[in-house]
Amino acid sequence: MKIATLRTLALLSLTLFSITTQAQEETEKYTANNKGKFFISWGGNRETFSKSDIRFKGEDYDFTIHDASAVDKPKGWHIDYINPTRMTIPQTNFKIGYFISDKYNISLGVDHMKYVMKEDLYKNVSGYINLPADEEGSVFNQEFTGDPYFVSEEFLQFEHTNGLNYVYLELNRFDDISSIFKVSNTDKFQLNLTEGFGGGILYPKTNTTLLQKDRYDEFHLAGYGISANVGLNFTFFKYFFMESSLRGGFINMPDIRTTSNTNESASQHFWFLQRVIAFGARFRV
Repeated sequence: MKIATLRTLALLSLTLFSITTQAQEETEKYTANNKGKFFISWGGNRETFSKSDIRFKGEDYDFTIHDASAVDKPKGWHIDYINPTRMTIPQTNFKIGYFISDKYNISLGVDHMKYVMKEDLYKNVSGYINLPADEEGSVFNQEFTGDPYFVSEEFLQFEHTNGLNYVYLELNRFDDISSIFKVSNTDKFQLNLTEGFGGGILYPKTNTTLLQKDRYDEFHLAGYGISANVGLNFTFFKYFFMESSLRGGFINMPDIRTTSNTNESASQHFWFLQRVIAFGARFRV
């Protein structure tokens, strides 16, 4: 075979290969496959908490406030969410993760929630307080029989406001449902359904003023939580996304620090529901 013929065949083969590769690149979207991609997100939340029994115990007291209610402490739409020096002040959600397959990812998250017990209310209280007479809080000394008692600000302030920090590992499923809305170019816009479950630790910074003792407000490993979530992920321009989700779960904190005395503590468990809006990016390294 002549050299010119071989050159022609080689050139033709390269041309066909180039055309095929280009066609594949044009037809296969970046968003079509997720395995091996990382993602990171940052957002804010609102929370709802179930009622809970909160037990306070120390050397001279042991009492329980039954069916204590609490609210979150929202900041609304605020520049602090993106201000590096103040971004831990609002109620925030941070997550970083990795796709182990096209449909499943694992992630590490930190939900910075805020829990404020409602005070200045009548609540059923049981137990006792028997502080030494020289302590200011001794004015509250009594036996509680479970009847309604006015829980005043002077009697107790109890908040996880810096915050109710839930640090967790999560496994999520991720499904592209863009076709339902007849979206064909998912590199421009993609709609995904995501759901998962996880578990982790509670590392709150609890702001407590109890029986007129000195205020205590330090980080402490207080317990654990489990959760499940479901959400909609709106991906746009290949890499960026906005995600709206609901996360609900159970929190159990048997060791909450309340004063500088390590022999004094509180315990509680309750259910929670978060509404989360987060923004992020998904990319290959």
